[in-house]
Amino acid sequence: MLESIKKLRELTGAGMMDVKKALADAGNDEEKAVALLRERGIVKAAKKADREAKEGLVRFVVDGNKAAIVEVNSETDFVARNSDFQALVAELAQAALSAGTNDVEEFRSFTLPSGETVATTVAAAAGKIGENLVLNRVAFVEGSTVAGYVHNNGKIGVLVDIEGGTEAQAKDVALHVAAERPQFLSRDEVNSSDIEKEREILTNKALNEGKPQQIVEKIVEGQIGKFYSEKVLPEQNFVKDNSVTVGKYLGGATIKRFVRFEIGA
Repeated sequence: MLESIKKLRELTGAGMMDVKKALADAGNDEEKAVALLRERGIVKAAKKADREAKEGLVRFVVDGNKAAIVEVNSETDFVARNSDFQALVAELAQAALSAGTNDVEEFRSFTLPSGETVATTVAAAAGKIGENLVLNRVAFVEGSTVAGYVHNNGKIGVLVDIEGGTEAQAKDVALHVAAERPQFLSRDEVNSSDIEKEREILTNKALNEGKPQQIVEKIVEGQIGKFYSEKVLPEQNFVKDNSVTVGKYLGGATIKRFVRFEIGA
């Protein structure tokens, strides 16, 4: 059995689990196993695996207080608009909700209702469609009030969980995250050494520009504050009303988590 697996892996370029399953399904008949791998598109997909996949789609599914989001990459935008590819991404988003994982490698081994793993299903779709397809990221969110948003024809997708707020507020925050690209949920998430380095650079810059020593600190702290207001979600100006921050828009509600996937980012 081990010799057959090794032989077929070298012959087809397929993964060990795919070869092992094909052999089992073929009753250990190597010729039939190769035929099965070809039928499933795995041989064809393996030959494409070294080609870059920089296009694709992001899709999410929300079910009550749970949600999942996936990013699947393709080589071309033409394939990203293909109905078969879109159906695949939708299927994987639904599966991610059942899998409940944030680990893409764990999700690749998840078994779909068809009986095939996610990895095998993606490989077979690659063979059928004719491009390298890559399951790039997956995320699962469970919380109080969960909402999602997709933008730019599925190139950007967001999930948000807020506590103490409404579904409408959660959707608004998801839209904001898609548009404004926050990097942090709070100031505590920002690496303190990065802030100190930024403060040192800004201080030297102000001094080199001839600013008086006594006002340099105020200038630098103002610029550090601007950094936070550009990167930290609750401190950003709300995209639908720039007169308030996201935090003020939410009132007493709290953002517990956000996930943002963007193709190519």
